[in-house]
Amino acid sequence: MENTINLTLKVWRQNGSKAKGRFETYKVNQISTDNSFLEMLDILNEQLINENKVPVAFDHDCREGICGMCSLYINGRPHGPDDDVTTCQLHMRKFKDGQTITIEPWRSAAFPVIHDLIVDRRAFDKIIAAGGYVSVSTGGVPDANSIAISKVDADEAMDSASCIGCGACVAACKNGSAMLFVSAKVSHLAMLPQGRVEGARRAKAMVAKMDELGFGNCTNTGACEVECPKNISLSNIARLNREFLSAKLQD
Repeated sequence: MENTINLTLKVWRQNGSKAKGRFETYKVNQISTDNSFLEMLDILNEQLINENKVPVAFDHDCREGICGMCSLYINGRPHGPDDDVTTCQLHMRKFKDGQTITIEPWRSAAFPVIHDLIVDRRAFDKIIAAGGYVSVSTGGVPDANSIAISKVDADEAMDSASCIGCGACVAACKNGSAMLFVSAKVSHLAMLPQGRVEGARRAKAMVAKMDELGFGNCTNTGACEVECPKNISLSNIARLNREFLSAKLQD
């Protein structure tokens, strides 16, 4: 027999970054505990549309924990009460019958609200554009075994590259810092020979762009690592600091 729960939702509604936002309260009943959190929001929106009310705007795409778009702050935690999952992977079995769920957008000056629960995360794209790529000519495609890379370095590079840019690290940080995101993008290139060539320029450019866009400073509280759905390690921030200081000393 299917388990269902009844819930009270306190949802943030806001008509753009310049408008004053407010919480609105809704009731949803007979929600299957097998539903994902986004499916529950779909049901809420069907209910609102049937009542001739404006549906809640929220971001989503793949619903497979890959794209990072499902950025919701749920009961005080980025992506909700489960660990190592994105919002689209969160299931309603994590909530209790009769519970009140508070749903908010990411809270960061660098992520202005577009509408309701959708924020503008293009700041991350601008940081990547500042240096998160390899632009130098590395010749033709080499044989996989022609460039010796240790297993440890390869594994660390791949772990860092698993960052999906969802912004949970920024939302979790009391300072709104983007250091975990930036350090992951710097690390996955810094660990590989093709990325080392532009290592100094990359570290300086991406940190400068991060500061320019209004992200806060890192104070190593570790909240970013705890809430990251892809388990990006805090050690990447130490590597970014080394890369940045080394680049400054070279100058």
